[in-house]
Amino acid sequence: MARPFNGQFTARIEGDFVVFLIGMRINKPWKIGQWWPVFRAMPKMVAELEAAGSAAGFLGHTPLRLAVMVQYWRSFEQLEAYARSRDHLHWPAWTEFNRRVRGCRDDVGIWHETYRIRSGEYECIYSGMPPFGLSSGTEIVPLGKAREGQSAARDRLAGSLD
Repeated sequence: MARPFNGQFTARIEGDFVVFLIGMRINKPWKIGQWWPVFRAMPKMVAELEAAGSAAGFLGHTPLRLAVMVQYWRSFEQLEAYARSRDHLHWPAWTEFNRRVRGCRDDVGIWHETYRIRSGEYECIYSGMPPFGLSSGTEIVPLGKAREGQSAARDRLAGSLD
């Protein structure tokens, strides 16, 4: 388990980036053949992305629950390139999923949400945490004494990270 930082910190990233939420909902747990391949596919894709590192534009991920994950990408174009590439794990898994659930889409649900974040238009704070969320794939910056007293996200968002 990663060691927490003693203090407050934030994440710094230059330029725009993408936050991608993805998940699965098991609607009919007894239909294991429908949802188990989806459940097993995601860790393999994440391992592939971690191995490629920043060359693929993948900055990192944070699992939230058993079947929900937040991913951080350098750009939407890089996310889309990975998703549509026939040379990576996602495209074959996606086409197989669609073939398998044809006519029974209510057995397992999948979803995603994509957010483009413009440069400087984000705010995050971590206290007593190991690298987590956006900070797990970007530069970690201690808040410092001048910023530790800012209790409102509005104040932190309006100020610089320096």
